[in-house]
Amino acid sequence: MQLKQDPVRFVSEDERWEAVQHRNPLADAHFVYAVKTTGVYCRPSSSARLPRRKNVEFFDTAADAENAGYRASRRARADQTAAANERAELVARACRQIEMAQTPPTLNELAEQAHLSPFHFHRVFKAETGLTPKAYASAWRARKLRDELGSADTSITDAIYTAGFNSNSRFYESSDQLLGMRAREYRAGGQGAVIRFAVAQCSLGAILVAQSLRGICAIFLGDDPEPLLRHLQDQFPNAQLVGGDEHFEQAVAQVIGFVEAPSVGLNLPLDVRGTAFQERVWQALREIPAGTTASYGDIAARIGAPTAVRAVAQACGANRIAVAIPCHRVVRRDGDISGYRWGVERKRALLEKEAKART
Repeated sequence: MQLKQDPVRFVSEDERWEAVQHRNPLADAHFVYAVKTTGVYCRPSSSARLPRRKNVEFFDTAADAENAGYRASRRARADQTAAANERAELVARACRQIEMAQTPPTLNELAEQAHLSPFHFHRVFKAETGLTPKAYASAWRARKLRDELGSADTSITDAIYTAGFNSNSRFYESSDQLLGMRAREYRAGGQGAVIRFAVAQCSLGAILVAQSLRGICAIFLGDDPEPLLRHLQDQFPNAQLVGGDEHFEQAVAQVIGFVEAPSVGLNLPLDVRGTAFQERVWQALREIPAGTTASYGDIAARIGAPTAVRAVAQACGANRIAVAIPCHRVVRRDGDISGYRWGVERKRALLEKEAKART
């Protein structure tokens, strides 16, 4: 019998039992089955001996099965490890395909190469990397473009084509999103770009807020304003730094209000630029609810790179947009508060504010 190919199936118990009977690997992402007589659960494609139907119970996730008192069988644990390795290799091949392509491959092309439906491939890719295939391709092109523009031996036109843009016009349509400014300005260290900034005081000390054409590109915290301004100048040594006007002061007030009362939220566009890995980490940070924390290992696991704990910590340290990208919510596995770019005491103060707001 032909295996079911529709990724939205496996909802009814009859469909699930049929998938178990045929050890259908397409069903592994949708449910697990538990055996009442043994107290264990398995994936639909498990090679374990088939149980009797009357002894089978279905759960949407392994966590649901464990909450019901079942434990993973030895085969299930081995299957999970093998499946995780297989998914990681599949996504790694897709990433290489994206990185080596002259123009970004479509979702259908990537899915066909992986022998999966577009729906299922999209789901697996995002679960492993924390990014959609399209977002990964965009981040890769942005990184490649920045690398090319950093070389004085490469013309801007050559850099555009090397980064995978098949026409200048297509690049310039998205240049502000990729670089926050025009390519020529980026190559010149921000020359000609206008970055508005303002320095103020908040309960955490001095705060500098800067905004490019795309949005807020920096939120720095410190004891004194002068080092914060010098740091901004180091980021874009040739940019035109302009003191914020009355309209920009409103944005600064929103940032300060968010620092003082996290429950009010922050609804401002952000100019986020980093490597593909950094953007995965920063996106995961923004998904940590205010008033809670996660460990570096937790973040590494969420983005599908459980061994990259040190790289996650480095990405947190590279974050230039304090508070809005909440790297202060990441702590050591033992709960210790350490490793904050703007000072451990500020990190502790932010967490205390958020905990109070949550309660």
